[in-house]
Amino acid sequence: MKRLLVRANQRLERHLPEQRLFLRSDKTTRYVRLRPITQAVTIASVASFFAWGVIATSILLMDAIGSGNLRDQALRDQANYEQRLNQLATERDMRAVETEAAQSRFAEAMERISEMQMQLLASEQRRLELETGIDAIHNTIRRVTRERDEARARLTEVTQTLEAETGSSRTAADRSRDTEEMLDYLLVAMDRASKNTHELGIDAEQARIQAQHLALENELLKDRNHVIFSQLEEALDTVVAPLERVFRSAGVSPDQIRRLVRQGANSQTEALRPIAVSTSGTMGPSQDIARANAILDRMADVHAYRQGIDRLPVARPVSAGAVRQTSGFGMRRHPLTGRSTMHNGLDWAGPRGTAIAASADGVVKSAGRQGGYGNLVIIQHDFGIETYYAHLNSIDVRPGQRVSRGQRIGGMGTTGASTGVHLHYEVRVNGRAVNPITYIRAGQHVF
Repeated sequence: MKRLLVRANQRLERHLPEQRLFLRSDKTTRYVRLRPITQAVTIASVASFFAWGVIATSILLMDAIGSGNLRDQALRDQANYEQRLNQLATERDMRAVETEAAQSRFAEAMERISEMQMQLLASEQRRLELETGIDAIHNTIRRVTRERDEARARLTEVTQTLEAETGSSRTAADRSRDTEEMLDYLLVAMDRASKNTHELGIDAEQARIQAQHLALENELLKDRNHVIFSQLEEALDTVVAPLERVFRSAGVSPDQIRRLVRQGANSQTEALRPIAVSTSGTMGPSQDIARANAILDRMADVHAYRQGIDRLPVARPVSAGAVRQTSGFGMRRHPLTGRSTMHNGLDWAGPRGTAIAASADGVVKSAGRQGGYGNLVIIQHDFGIETYYAHLNSIDVRPGQRVSRGQRIGGMGTTGASTGVHLHYEVRVNGRAVNPITYIRAGQHVF
């Protein structure tokens, strides 16, 4: 061992010559000999200490910078997500205002149709009254003419009888003059009745022409209403068809949506109730009213579909910019066992603590540790739908709590049977797992 030290000192002598450190006291002076190997060990120790300090400081600085960047990125993603939600709410309100305006225009059109129908009914009643009056006048004229002829015949018979019995023509002349005066009076009355009949005939002709004009206007009004109704029906088809495709692609029956939403309170507004117009038994059921009620039914369907979409889990549980999808729905090789198994949901990987949000309104069914799921939150939604959020690092809700779409329910973690920080997300309908991407894409098509 001593030989090795001697050789090391000899080799280091050329670079680190031996040094002496003098220590003076009051009475004596001493010195300490610093051999080359001692100097080398001291220099190496000091250099190692400074190197360790530089490396530790660099690691602390890099960790602080990285944490600040991730925090800023998460805040920016959250702000973008909230801004997108506000934009969606604004667009939904605008569509509701447009729907109310269309309903107002439709109600005005139906009021005008009702007024025209009432005018047509009044004109028809007036025409019937005029025809009845004309028939009564004709009957009166025929009756007066017949009575005049009978009076003339009786006058002739009376004149002949008087001349035969009295032989006096003066009495017969007097009676004849009286009869002629009566006949003149009857002729004047008949002439006045004829003039009245002529005037009534003119009025009846004018009423007939006016009725023809009203009938023509009614036909034009029917044609215009047909065009209006056709455009409304086409517009509703363009709105209803995509909504129905969304529900079918999500595995939910549109009939079930309409039935369940309409069972709820205030599901049908006053403006969407069927139209009922009383015609006092003089007119049959109107085709326009039937078409209008059919359109109102379709509009009620649109209203029900929009309420139904608000209850479906169509939102992403994580912000798209902060995570990446690592596994899809279907058969795959299990990362722990290596076996080919069914994967019942979607996996997104991201930083620990990434915000996890509810994908739809609902009630928290359970929130806690559950086997291989680790920290698990289950939310119960309408239409028999449940959503699962597994492997959470933290849980921010409790069982029985009502949550809204976009509300934070926990943070991303790696609890349970997990190989890294990620979120396992499932959607189940009546207990059967379905592909969550179907609902997410459906939401993208609507919003």
